[in-house]
Amino acid sequence: MNRPRTRRRVRRSPGRALARAAAVVAAGLGVLALGVTGVVAAIDRMIPDEPLTERCAADLDGTQWYLTPDQAQHAALFAAMAHERDLPARAVTLAIATGLQESKLTNIDYGDRDSVGLFQQRPSQGWGEVEQLMDPVYATGAFYDALIKVDGYEDMEITVAAQAVQRSGFPDAYAQHEGRSRAWANALAGYAEGAVTCALAAPDAPGSPDALAARVARDLPTVGIEATPTRVSIDAVPLAGDGGIDTPARAGTAVAAWAVAVAHAHGATAVGVGDQVWSRADNTWTAGDVTLPDGLVQVDLAD
Repeated sequence: MNRPRTRRRVRRSPGRALARAAAVVAAGLGVLALGVTGVVAAIDRMIPDEPLTERCAADLDGTQWYLTPDQAQHAALFAAMAHERDLPARAVTLAIATGLQESKLTNIDYGDRDSVGLFQQRPSQGWGEVEQLMDPVYATGAFYDALIKVDGYEDMEITVAAQAVQRSGFPDAYAQHEGRSRAWANALAGYAEGAVTCALAAPDAPGSPDALAARVARDLPTVGIEATPTRVSIDAVPLAGDGGIDTPARAGTAVAAWAVAVAHAHGATAVGVGDQVWSRADNTWTAGDVTLPDGLVQVDLAD
């Protein structure tokens, strides 16, 4: 008589079962991770890049002091006119501090009573006509004309010197701007290479060599200018002498700082001086391909 066959139960190792279970879980987690990564990447593509905050900085002893591009171009004008007049950096510090307090260093056409412009000068107080005071060059010249009549202003506290010119109702307010103003005056006077930088968006239009050359002639009438379609070269050597700037090299450094400070307004993409080049694309000063003669500044424009 044949007996029915019985199936033999095979015992499986608990270790193998655990290993298989772990593999299944790992595979599942891997799939989940890929899914999450894909979702995160998709969401990341949907979120727009954080907009660039356009601003300019003057470095003094490792501290960055910021201005907006519009404020920076006015500070650059103050420094340029001081260079042309052989005035010391202290005069520029006082001009910037006064402008920051009076108008936030912005050329506004309104103010207290009949005050207008960068320094909130009043036609009724003999500063000039409104149209004149709205011209940054005229207003800056009027400020310096009054400042140099203040005997010993170079050694005065900023509140005392500024008040002697402005006759403000709040003379102590000028002091709050001294650190920022001194940093910018120092940088624009060429005391330190690469001290001025500007974080700027890419130019939205080609730069105009004629417009930049006209700006150079306005702010720095004694320097030499040579323009091509995409570059303006500035010979800063005439600024060097017995006055505020003593050497051609420092004159070049000062004018290069001026050029970076006005880069936003003129579509400048690079500024070269000595063996250094500032690039708008990455807002850094790096070694250039060539070393320019002392006092020569080259400003490249968007094309």
